[in-house]
Amino acid sequence: MLNILCLDIEGGHGGSSRSLFNSINNLDRNEVNIEVWCRGSGAIQVLYNSIDISVYVVPEMPKISSLTLLSRNLILMTLFFFRDWPRSKVFRKKLLKESERFDLIHCNHESLYWLSRWINKHTSIPVTMHKRTNLWPSVFSYFQINMIKNHVSGLVFITENEKNNFVELGGSDIYSKVIYNTVPEVKELPSPLEEIPNDEKFKICTLANYSYMRGVDQLIDVALNLKDTYQDKILFVVAGDVSLSKSLPGRLGDIAKKGGNLSDYAHEMGVGKMFLFLGYVAEPERVLSACHALIRPSRECNPWGRDVLEAMSFGLPVVATGTYNRFVVDGVTGFLMDEFEPKKISDCIIKLLKNEKIVERMGEQGKKRVQCLCNGQDRAQDLLQFWREAAK
Repeated sequence: MLNILCLDIEGGHGGSSRSLFNSINNLDRNEVNIEVWCRGSGAIQVLYNSIDISVYVVPEMPKISSLTLLSRNLILMTLFFFRDWPRSKVFRKKLLKESERFDLIHCNHESLYWLSRWINKHTSIPVTMHKRTNLWPSVFSYFQINMIKNHVSGLVFITENEKNNFVELGGSDIYSKVIYNTVPEVKELPSPLEEIPNDEKFKICTLANYSYMRGVDQLIDVALNLKDTYQDKILFVVAGDVSLSKSLPGRLGDIAKKGGNLSDYAHEMGVGKMFLFLGYVAEPERVLSACHALIRPSRECNPWGRDVLEAMSFGLPVVATGTYNRFVVDGVTGFLMDEFEPKKISDCIIKLLKNEKIVERMGEQGKKRVQCLCNGQDRAQDLLQFWREAAK
């Protein structure tokens, strides 16, 4: 029996938490004993309790990851070393004591890289890690990757893209494996969220907390393209925090300085009626069951996030940007464009709006594809085998 401690930086809500839970839920308990420590509290603990997995909330768990801007990296590093790391002393003492019960510690996100270094220096227990994002090239990113390379026994990449990014930033060919995130098969649709109107409008959703790189504001440019002809026929459903940072460029930053958010920006641009801003949603699957398609307007052109996989499992076509077509295949499971161009995106939405058969066909193809690539039992077995090798 392999005894593993999983450290989850989220726990309250978030894609990496859901991905870890789905993997653990598909593991054979006769082969592995899992315990999960979460940084935040939320619905995920209820889910773990429902499958008899021991789960604890430890908000002092220290995390840090490199960002795009030099100034923000400097601020973050300063806060981490002078505030967050010292505050984590009790947590680290507990971790050191409890670690004796485990054969391996798994960090569920690369932002635990400094903690992984500390574990490696203070115990003889192997540490593995999930790399779930692509870091922007900077001295901080190179430092983070070098730390992971030297102190982690094995890495799991959620796609080939994260592995390429690791290598490009100086990561050596340490023991690693690409394991796609697991996605449960949807056998019965959950009840749609009550806030989403049950009418004839074509509803296209996005599941993302606002950040400039996630690009949710670009949907307003699409709505402006569609407004004259389709204002009463299309509804953009936005699930996630729509707070704006005062450092954002142009009008977005101006609105933020006045205390406004993305909803205010949409209304100012004259397309507020085409949007439904839900804020944080505890059950995003209830958004998917109420909509006809999903759009991922990311400025990073990364069409492989958890929102994409879950939408496909619900039989929804996906409109996204990027060149990686393992999941979103242009004209097959949705529409995939090299970059975000509002006119081209609008044309894709119109095609879906006007042809129910295309929506159905793409949805079915997407469901089949994700069931093949993200099958829970197969991917969980891959993860267990990875842990076994790393534990050796």
